[in-house]
Formats: sequence, C-alpha cells, structure tokens
Amino acid sequence: MTRYALVAGIAFLIALVFAAVIWRLSHRYRLYPAIRERDVHTRPTPRLGGVAMFLGIVVAFLVASQDEFFDLVFVDPGPALGLLGGALVVVLVGVADDIWDLDWLTKLAGQMIAAGILVWQGIAIVSLPINGITILPPYLSLALSVLAIVLVMNAINFIDGLDGLVAGVAIIANSVFFLYTYILSRVIGDTEYFNLASLTSVILLGACAGFLPLNWHRAKLFMGDAGSMLVGLLMAASAMSVTGQIDPIFLGDDASLLLPAFIPIVLPFAVLVVPLLDFGLAIVRRLLAGKSPFSADRKHLHHRLLDMGHSHLHAVLIFYAWTTVVSVGCLLFLVTVWWWAVAFIAIGLLICTVVTLAPLSRRKAVEYLAQSRRDHEPVGPSPEFDGLDAAAPLEDHDEQRIVAEHERAVTGSIPIIRPEGTR
Repeated sequence: MTRYALVAGIAFLIALVFAAVIWRLSHRYRLYPAIRERDVHTRPTPRLGGVAMFLGIVVAFLVASQDEFFDLVFVDPGPALGLLGGALVVVLVGVADDIWDLDWLTKLAGQMIAAGILVWQGIAIVSLPINGITILPPYLSLALSVLAIVLVMNAINFIDGLDGLVAGVAIIANSVFFLYTYILSRVIGDTEYFNLASLTSVILLGACAGFLPLNWHRAKLFMGDAGSMLVGLLMAASAMSVTGQIDPIFLGDDASLLLPAFIPIVLPFAVLVVPLLDFGLAIVRRLLAGKSPFSADRKHLHHRLLDMGHSHLHAVLIFYAWTTVVSVGCLLFLVTVWWWAVAFIAIGLLICTVVTLAPLSRRKAVEYLAQSRRDHEPVGPSPEFDGLDAAAPLEDHDEQRIVAEHERAVTGSIPIIRPEGTR
C-alpha cells in the first residue's frame, strides 16, 4: 500500500505544479476560449488543465516502472505503453478541441483511435464471468471494448460542466475501484491485470487530486476535453483490466458468494452511474429533438440542479454523494454480508433524494408566501404574481427581495415588480 501511496503522491505533485504553470502561461498568452452560451462560468478561464494531469500520470508511471514492487505490471510493457499511447491521443485531440473547437466527428474518430490502441495492446473485454468464464469471440471483444471506452469517455465529458465536478467524482470512483482491485489481488492473488488496474486507479486518483485545488469553485483552470476524456479513458481501462479475471468456481457454491463475481461488471457502472445517466438522457433528448447526439446544450443534470435552486457548491456535492453511495454500496457486497450493503445503498439513496429535491419544497413555500394576500384580502394564491416561474434559479436574497416587494405592493399600492423571465 505504501508504494501505491508513493506513486499517487508523485502524480499529485506533478499535476499540481504543472497546473499552476499552465494557468499562468494561459493567462499570459491568452490561451482560453470565449464564454459559450451553455457555460456556467462568467469569466474566461483556461481549459488546458488536462495537460497537467497527463504529465503527472506519465511521470508516475515512469517512476513505478523503475520500482521492483510493480515488476508484475511491466513484465509485459505492452498494456502500460498502450494505456499511455491512448492517453496521449485523447489529450492531443482534447487540446485541439479546447483551442479550435473541433467537430464531433473528429473527436469521435480520435476517441476510437485511442480505444483501438488499448485493445491492440491487450486492454480489452476478452471474457465475462458468466457460467464460469465465457471467452468472447475476437470481433465481439473488439467491438464491445471500443464501445465501452468511447462510452465512458463521453459520459465523463458530458458531466464536465461545474467546477471540481469531474475531478471529485473521479477521486471518489477511483478510490473505491482501487480498494476493490487491491482486495482482489490480496484474496485471489496478484495478476498482471489486477495490478495494472490498481496502479492506473491510484495514479489517476493522485493526478485528479493535484488538479482539484485550481479547479475548485471558483475555478482558475478547467481540465477541458483533454482532461475529461483522459479520465474516462483510464477509468474504462482499469475496469476492463479486471473484467473477466475472476472465475466464480473459486468462490464456492454458496449463492451469496457469487455476488463478487459480478462486481467487475457492476462496479464500473456503479462508479459512473451519474455520468452514464446524464449521457443516456442527453442522447435520447437530442435524438428526439432531431439533433446530433453530440451537439451541445444546457440541459445536463448539473444544469438542472442549478435551475432547481441549488448553489454551484451544493450541486457538486450532490454529485459526489450519489457517486459515493452507489460505488461504496457495491464495494460492500465484497467485504461484508449482503444486507449491510443493501441497507447502506437504500438509506444513502433516500438521503440523496431528499437533499436533491429540497430546493423544490423551499421554493414552493416562498412561492405560496409571495402569492398569498393579507388577512383583509381573499385567502388563496394570486394569479398576478408567480415569482418562481423564472428559468434561472433564485438565490436566497432574490427570494427575500421578491417577497418584500410583493408585500409592499399589496399593502401600499406599489406596482409589483416581476423578476425577469416570469410570465
């Protein structure tokens, strides 16, 4: 565990230092794009943070390759080199997109090339833990692997809309996945793929942690498409390195012991539940509107949380909470009895749901107060005032101002001032 902490610390320091350097250089040479209509931030911000993360990852891998503790990972250097080669491709494509705004077909082609490099070097879904171990035909393995990598990269890219969101979600997800692979390697035995998954997860964790200080609200630096696609690529590679490496036969005949055999399939989806949900909803929404599935809009889950009335920080923390509950809950199936895992997930999801929907109740109360008349007026809501129909969320001081203006209007014949955007 100490060696893993060491390489994570190296990735952290390198990413932190280069993030600061890139931030200063980006401002000096104006390496930042104009603000887009769908953006949440209001000031131009550099988007090259993914480069700092990539440098931290490369240096950490180089250091690990010189440590005999990780000899099993580099006994066949192909998978590790393929991982770094694919990462280089997506970073180059991402940087080009962050600077020149590439079309979605070009980005998709770059993603498929990067995924192809990983599969070529052996990082692929070659088997599934069904009826023991089911070996997939080569063509199915290739198609499924490329699809999975591209899917995860785009899912991560789609939620990259709030300060600290992707970096924080990646830290949580990779922490859980590292613990999972570390436990497997201790229980079942070291393998090249278990150790590669552990090493990749912990290095990515360190790089994201090093980048996060400059990305926390209000962000000085964004990771951009280079960073979000890099995170997606490495997370997909970690998951595929483990999938199919466990034979349920070794776990016994007890049905409850078969659950860990399917964790390699379930856990990658669990740690990515929010990005994958956002990705799926976006694809359906855009196809129904007759648009390209990769066209941009302002209807992602993080946008909807802001429109519900959550602050920027609250929206990010809600994403963290959902990710933690689902991913940790799945991990508990491996380390404790199943009912504790079910109880943790059920209670956690209930709390997350209540917190997520809380602004609706608060705003409804403000709406009723703003619509209600004085005692000398007929009781009931007034159709003349609906201050919460604005599309944008109202901050607390806005709500208080609207209510006060309405009260003065009712009692003092002052014209009611509606917020911009209300009907």
